[in-house]
Amino acid sequence: MRENSQKGQILLIVALVMVVVLTVGLAVASRSITSLRTSTEEENSQRAFSAAEAGIEKIIKTGGSISNLSFKNNSTITSATSTEISGTQFLLNGGNTIERNDGADVWLVPHDSATDNPIYTNAWTGTSITVYWGSDSTGCSDPALEIVAIEKSGVNFISKRYAYDPCISRRANNKFTAPTSGSYNVLGKAFSYRQSIPVSSGLVVRVIPLYFSAKATGIDLTGPAVSQGKKVEAVGKSGDTERKISMFQGYPKISSEYFYVLLVPKNQ
Repeated sequence: MRENSQKGQILLIVALVMVVVLTVGLAVASRSITSLRTSTEEENSQRAFSAAEAGIEKIIKTGGSISNLSFKNNSTITSATSTEISGTQFLLNGGNTIERNDGADVWLVPHDSATDNPIYTNAWTGTSITVYWGSDSTGCSDPALEIVAIEKSGVNFISKRYAYDPCISRRANNKFTAPTSGSYNVLGKAFSYRQSIPVSSGLVVRVIPLYFSAKATGIDLTGPAVSQGKKVEAVGKSGDTERKISMFQGYPKISSEYFYVLLVPKNQ
């Protein structure tokens, strides 16, 4: 009887050990499968991203569009396109952030298609541009803007400078002008401030954020539309993973000295 009892205990212990070993084995196997899946997904993600980068580079060099271009590493450029940014309403710098004390240009003249050089022969025939920015109700977390307009006057170029600040406390020191506040929308982006400036025979307008970077800046032209550059997008795929890259391909930026040294200033 005692012998049967001992055999039963041994059998129970063996069963418990087998259950523990099986549980540990299943956990290890599950973890290995998860690690393998994660590793595969990361590899596919990197391949898809590299394919998208290749699509961007190819479009910048050759233009046109790409569809379903495959590589030896089993990745594919699903699509790659270049779209001109024009119209009378657009987001400055392709909707990307404009860094503090840097600047982005609103072009009012066309560019040569072969060299990308601006064509200053015919000045813009519009009358004004409106700039939209900011989202803070007090304005003190938003940038002030310095706006420099370059215009043609006979054979000379002249610069007109404007400065606007939505923050009351800053205006007490910098003596900038208050912009118009409200609720505005440009191509799906909401803004709290706007300011229109007159432009006559315009060539280019530079918008410079001060104090803070401008996360997004909207532009509305009262006059003919002018190309501001191109938006280049590419989608890469590897396995079931897709990666998308978008970038703004603007025209070559004018040196700051052009605005502040070489021109005959006309203070406003």
